[in-house]
Amino acid sequence: MSEERYLTFALGKGRLAEKTLKKKKKIGITCEEIHDKSSRKLIFVNEELKMKFFLAKGPDVPTYVEYGAADIGVVGKDTLLEESRRVYEVLDLGFGKCRMCVCGPESAKELLQHHELIRVSSKYPNIAKDYFYNKKHQTVDIIKLNGSVELGPIVELSDVIVDIVETGSTLRENGLEVLEEICPLSARMIVNQVSMQMQSERIKKLISALKAELEKAN
Repeated sequence: MSEERYLTFALGKGRLAEKTLKKKKKIGITCEEIHDKSSRKLIFVNEELKMKFFLAKGPDVPTYVEYGAADIGVVGKDTLLEESRRVYEVLDLGFGKCRMCVCGPESAKELLQHHELIRVSSKYPNIAKDYFYNKKHQTVDIIKLNGSVELGPIVELSDVIVDIVETGSTLRENGLEVLEEICPLSARMIVNQVSMQMQSERIKKLISALKAELEKAN
């Protein structure tokens, strides 16, 4: 393929995109028009670098990358685990750090130790299922919620929740605590499998530059 082909980036909206763009700016990758809050554009282009950028909802980023609508994506590890898309995870960007945890009232600790049937509410049913079924070998009834999952144990919809924990302040305010940690999370760079072959040199150069920048920051 010609070097003239555009490399397309899908970025998770919000803080993730902002932090990614800051990191990219440090290695000389910029796209000024993406910062224009009044713009109605969906795709932003840097003609000089032959790169395109678009913002997407987090859960959609791995989908765009798997199907080749984007060559490269930046998304939270939680989304990668939940979506299970066929993409290459190439770099831990080190920001957006938090944890995926099993949380609930202190009284629920016992339920997790005796492998009895419990109800688990979560925005991440696939992560919850994998953890309880494959790692703990505990049968659970998983209830998918889209809003404040902390409500689950409070209104007795569920015994525990599986959710992202940053500071734990929301849990504490609602009489809940971290009972078990499932895994650490952070922002990850992912690459389309075909793009990794066809645009190997450009993508590897980009990954190396970002790696060097991350090491310098640490």
